[in-house]
Amino acid sequence: MPRHRPETVGAELASARPAPCRVVVCRDCCCGTAKVTGVDHDWQVARLAEEVPVRVADCLEVCEEANVIVVQPSAAARVNGARPVWLGLVNEPAATEDVADWVRAGGPGVAPRPDVLDRYVLTPSRRAR
Repeated sequence: MPRHRPETVGAELASARPAPCRVVVCRDCCCGTAKVTGVDHDWQVARLAEEVPVRVADCLEVCEEANVIVVQPSAAARVNGARPVWLGLVNEPAATEDVADWVRAGGPGVAPRPDVLDRYVLTPSRRAR
């Protein structure tokens, strides 16, 4: 029986788990900049990355809603009809924690969206999507 190095075994176990939902964080002309005051933008990205993969995107073209976070469903949830959820004005640590709790639970199509996040939900223009 071949011996595995610990990092190889960990990689095999990680690939055996279903892929989680993912988060896209807008960071460019408004989101993630000094234009949105009182927000620790680096902490927000790091906090979400503790729970799920995070991709930092250039402007998502909904600047009036800065800071924008898009929670993308897992592949399995998407197959079952789940769609990305766009959240805007996520500018308080408590709101970031609410997003982190939801994605840790599975995100769109897996865990119900907490009512507290309803006030952040936005519908982007077709151009932004």
